[in-house]
Amino acid sequence: MDEGERYQEHEPPAALRPFVRTLWTYAAPAPEPTVQRIAPDGCPELILDIGSPYEEQGDDGVFRLQPRALFAGQMTRPLALRPVGPVELVAVRFEPDGARDWLGHAASDATDRRLDMTGRLAGVAAPAGDPAAQVGIMVRLLEDRRRRDSWSLDPVVRAEIEAAFADQPASVRSPADQRALQRRFGDRVGVPPRMLRSILRFRRVFDHAQGPEALGWLEAGLEAGYFDQPQLARDFRRFLGCTATGWARDQVGLARRIASQSYKPGPLSPH
Repeated sequence: MDEGERYQEHEPPAALRPFVRTLWTYAAPAPEPTVQRIAPDGCPELILDIGSPYEEQGDDGVFRLQPRALFAGQMTRPLALRPVGPVELVAVRFEPDGARDWLGHAASDATDRRLDMTGRLAGVAAPAGDPAAQVGIMVRLLEDRRRRDSWSLDPVVRAEIEAAFADQPASVRSPADQRALQRRFGDRVGVPPRMLRSILRFRRVFDHAQGPEALGWLEAGLEAGYFDQPQLARDFRRFLGCTATGWARDQVGLARRIASQSYKPGPLSPH
């Protein structure tokens, strides 16, 4: 990290653990004004900016300022962001199916969207420079909503998600049961089971490429479950909007600065 830059992850309390993967804080007093490619990671997030919000590139190519509080739904395509000032934020990375009751509506309504949460977080103020206090505020907010709204999980959906993270084969289902699972995934996760597995497989490429053995891209892809180079290249274009070679070239001088859906310029694979 650059001087003055910090990133910290925080374990959620036990009551939130079924729904929240981690809480994290990030600060960069002088971020480089470069465009960051964001790849899907399978986990929606709730983000509260304490410093300057990022600008997000729209489909028309124009960069527009994001709201200070937002919910980032599941992503199926890359996202481009750039900082415009000192960055500081606190965020909640939900489990893939953990944000349904926070949203209060189908997760598919937020897929590939950043929803403005400014109204819902009105009055929520996180102190600058105090990561522990920032996390504490978000925990209290979530705990209050969890108790009030009686958050729950769909055990069938959760079992499929756990199998996907473990890279285990999907259960064999009848066509009718598979259609029912698709509907349940649309409601609880926001993407179909097959799409979630594709996203998680792509993330595993970076585990192998940036791990202790530091495999090359093709070798890392094979370890992650890709059959061949064209299949890996397809997902680089689909999920990062570039080739593996292009991505590596962009990282020169910006080592380990690819952003996850969590928007932090850190290791691409947060799992």
